[in-house]
This record gives sequence, structure tokens and C-alpha cells, in this order.
Amino acid sequence: MPDDVPYILGHSQAELRRLMLQASILQPITRRLLLEAGLRPGMRVLDIGCGTGDVSLLAAELAGLHGSVVGIDRSAEAVATARGRAEAFGLHNVAFREAEAGAFDDPDPFDLAVGRYVLIHQADPAALLRAVTARVRPGGTVAFHEIVLYGESPTWPPVPLVTEVWDGVMAAFASVLPHRDVASRLVEHFHRAGLGNPSLFCETPVGGGPDSPVYAWFVQTLRSLQPQIERIGRPVPADIDTLEDRLRDEAVAAHAQLVGPHQFCAWARVPGQDRGDRLSDCE
Repeated sequence: MPDDVPYILGHSQAELRRLMLQASILQPITRRLLLEAGLRPGMRVLDIGCGTGDVSLLAAELAGLHGSVVGIDRSAEAVATARGRAEAFGLHNVAFREAEAGAFDDPDPFDLAVGRYVLIHQADPAALLRAVTARVRPGGTVAFHEIVLYGESPTWPPVPLVTEVWDGVMAAFASVLPHRDVASRLVEHFHRAGLGNPSLFCETPVGGGPDSPVYAWFVQTLRSLQPQIERIGRPVPADIDTLEDRLRDEAVAAHAQLVGPHQFCAWARVPGQDRGDRLSDCE
């Protein structure tokens, strides 16, 4: 499976903290995806590209003590963080492994496989979907939560500093991602992967007022992308250490509503005869 797209966000400790902030914003959306995809107690779940483990921990909660979750990621730093968090929470039904999604293997099939912000980093999203599908039992479910990373900053009224940050982030991703529109083409990619037409929904994080986490999300993402932004010759906003405060002050003064990137979620059943043995134990 081709996987030659650079991961420009890196794996620094600051980036791992950004992932956890991002996860706190996205959790309600991903929870809805897991529930609508049919995750229930007793199921065995695979989390592709688990990062610091937020989706895995959420899935472990929903799968319950009689279920189990395996999270995989190619970053050793992320996997170590995820393991530490699971231990801190006292969770024994979740395990983390350092592995590439396309090369990962397990002797037992999974009831559900999920990925968040994974297809957008692939050279061939359908190939990744096919590789994941091979790890799921017939009648099981494949589910993905993806982000839209194109377009203008949808902030009303407009705030110039927000636009500057947004445009820098979009330019950095545009310089490396061949499928920034993957979230808007999930039906096509699921079909190419042999999964048919998936079920879909879309939600959008919004922020406003002084307590919104969206300011930190935008600025921390910009900071992780700063090396790539500089590499492509774009200016980085001045005084980045004070950028979050300035962004908040300008947005609050303008009574602005910040609209984050659209989030598309899709899920589909794996074709084939469903033996129903695992599911019968979950009823």
C-alpha cells in the first residue's frame, strides 16, 4: 500500500499535547460515529493511527470490560504516551502497538475498525481502506472520521489575524497532501475499496468568546506546522508565543464566531457472510 505522504505535524511533545487538545474538541463527534457505527459492549475494536490514544480510550469505554481495543500508530512516541494514559486511567481492555496500518496483522479479526484523520494523510485512501477491511470480520464495520483542509476561513465577522493563521495552516497542508478533499469524497473512496455506499454525517466545531478552545487549537496547529510553512516560503505570524492571546483578544473584540474545519464521518459494513458468533455473545 503506497504511503509516501510526509507527516508534517511531527511527533514532538508539543504536538502530542496538541493532539490531546484536538481530541477534547472532537470527542463528541467521534463518539457519535462509534455509536452510530454500532459499537457496543463486548466488541473487539481496531484503532488505526491511534496517536496519543484518545479514540482508543473512547472505544474502550464503549466496548466495556468484556470488549477490547487495539490501537496502532507508526510513532513510537505517540504509542508510549497512549500506553501511559491507559495505565493512568486503569484501563486493561486496551493495548497499543507500534505498527504501520498497511503492514499490521493480527490472528483474530476485529468487529470494528476506526480511524480519525488517517485517510487524509494517505497517497491512496482506498488502498488504506482495503487494508483495514481485511482486518475486520465479514459483517463487521469500518468507520472513519476525516477533516476538510481547504477553503477560506469561515469566521464572522472576519478577523484578519484568524485569516492569517488559517491561510498558513491550509498552505502547509496543501504543499504535501494529495487528497485534502478526502472528507468530501468518502462515498467515492469507500466504493473504490469495495465497501459500497457508506452511511454519513457531518459536524462542525465552532467557537466564540474568551473561553473557547478553538484559539489554542488553531495556534498549536500552526506551531506544529511552522517548519513546513517556513519551508514553502510563507511568513509565520509575528510573536507566535503571544499569538493565542492576541487571536482571542481580536476575536472577542469583534464578537466573532470562529468556525473550525468541517468533520465528515462515514461507516460501512464489510461484505461477506456474517457468522455472528462474536455479536451473539454481545447481545
